[in-house]
Amino acid sequence: MPTQVEDYRSPKVTVVGAGNVGGMLAQRIAKQNLADVVLYDIVQGKPQGIALDLLQAHTISDLDRQIIGTNDYSDTKDSDIIVVTAGLPRKDGMSRNDLLRINASIVKDVVQSTISLSPNAILLIVTNPLDVMTYLAWQVSGLPPQRVIGMAGVLDAARFQTFIAMELKISSADIYTTVLGGHGDLMLPLPRLSTVNGVPITELLSQEAITRLVERTRNGGAEIVQLLQNGSAYFAPSAAVNVMVESIISDRHRVLPAAAYLTGEYGLRDIFMGVPVQLGRQGAEKIVELKLLDEELAALHASAASIQANINLL
Repeated sequence: MPTQVEDYRSPKVTVVGAGNVGGMLAQRIAKQNLADVVLYDIVQGKPQGIALDLLQAHTISDLDRQIIGTNDYSDTKDSDIIVVTAGLPRKDGMSRNDLLRINASIVKDVVQSTISLSPNAILLIVTNPLDVMTYLAWQVSGLPPQRVIGMAGVLDAARFQTFIAMELKISSADIYTTVLGGHGDLMLPLPRLSTVNGVPITELLSQEAITRLVERTRNGGAEIVQLLQNGSAYFAPSAAVNVMVESIISDRHRVLPAAAYLTGEYGLRDIFMGVPVQLGRQGAEKIVELKLLDEELAALHASAASIQANINLL
């Protein structure tokens, strides 16, 4: 007796914002064969041109994922994940918080327009100021908080990891770093919980070096903005989002640092900020609560207070 085969629908990821981060992310998702991609932007022709270029590149590489560029939100219908990269980018001398009011209106419009068409989607927010925009997206979307996640921790941890590798002149593959808190000047890289093959970096680096690397991590985005003079980072941010997309689409349950909704963890409530999160098909499935020293917990609460102050401005 023939077995009935269920209809298979390829996973679908919508990337809102066809700038450098969005375009690079679309390329990474399709190249890894994770999902079909819809690239949306308000600029006429831009997402279509990027999508066509990517399709031609993937033809050369023998890849078959569908990539659609569009200015029509209806093409995003029934997305599994919606990644919001749209917003004003940082410019030299501009803090993430300077972007607050401008990007709040953009995120609000994007979330309302996409979630109405994809009510079962998971939202991944990339727009800065990250933690505040993630909270706003949750409020606007009406989704359970587990299905709204901010990308920052993966990127911040990677920057800390890179700087440690450069300092010690070793492979970054042997380094694991822990960064908590908001995606801003008060983020909390944790040297005590950052290791080289299990050895804490506090045993390998001087306190002066660690302090310098922590500060460089906090200013990692601004350093790139200053060097580029006309633009901001996009290779590393797109790679960071892609890791999160992959863990969700493939239901890998990876524990990654991300901005998640806290309901008492670390003594904090009703706020999105960077903590270790288990990511799978249900979104932020579990928050891992690390045992922090008193001074580390105080620094985390200071970061949360800064985020809350900006939420109050919305």
